Amino acid sequence: MTYSIAIVDDHILIAKAITGVIDSFPNYHVLYEVEHGKALIEKFRVAKNIPDIVLLDITMPVMDGFETAEWIRKNHPDVLILALSMQNDDLSLIKMIKAGAKGYLLKNIHPAELKNALDELVSKGHYYPEWAASKIFSSLTGEENKLPASISFTDREKDFLKYSCTEMTYKEIAEKMFCSNRTVEGYRDALFDKLGLKTRVGLICLFFEKPTCIER
Repeated sequence: MTYSIAIVDDHILIAKAITGVIDSFPNYHVLYEVEHGKALIEKFRVAKNIPDIVLLDITMPVMDGFETAEWIRKNHPDVLILALSMQNDDLSLIKMIKAGAKGYLLKNIHPAELKNALDELVSKGHYYPEWAASKIFSSLTGEENKLPASISFTDREKDFLKYSCTEMTYKEIAEKMFCSNRTVEGYRDALFDKLGLKTRVGLICLFFEKPTCIER
């Protein structure tokens, strides 16, 4: 089976280079390249332009990768999204996962890793390299059945959790909640203890991957 790919990247030379690499792989071909999310949406208006995979940059004009991924997730959930970016920070990674990305790669990768990522994506439905998987899962206790059977949260803890899933710093969260930094740290530590977590990344991942746990 041959899988079709759309590349969304405002760096035209990079997009052309990626196309050349992908077209050299067996079982994959690039349908087209566009410079931002809105151009992709226009392409999607024609059924034959809807690919199996979207290779998506994050930082773009007009409509960035976060917005584009969310639109694809809501309107074409069967299309697999693979983020390809220069950004390796925690928040960009988590925001892309939240938006619907099933994989995340850095642009300095070797072509062999891109091929492996595409293979994993179509066979397993997701692909995260070791550095990304470590950031996502290292702070989780493991399997869902290791979580406490019954967890309750105060309204303030829920507010803190909501703000933690944004780009706000703890200081900004404290200002938003009209409390001290020490109080915010108390909410954080209480949630870490209840959920068996160690970092904010793990807290955000659990919120997006296991929301029913938070809603108990």
